[in-house]
Amino acid sequence: MSAKETVKIMLLKRAMTVKKLAEKMSDFTGRKYTRQSVSNKISRSSLKYDEVEIIAKILDFKITIE
Repeated sequence: MSAKETVKIMLLKRAMTVKKLAEKMSDFTGRKYTRQSVSNKISRSSLKYDEVEIIAKILDFKITIE
């Protein structure tokens, strides 16, 4: 499963919008994230691993590698 699919599933399971996620990512990291920038990263599958980790923490998911 791609990061794009994983992030979309996590957002759906937590009933969170990309806009709200961008706000929480900005608060969490101190970097500026907008709805558009996060949406573009998701749709282009250009999220960095550390960004996926941040999203997982914000949405209360754990990343495991088997």
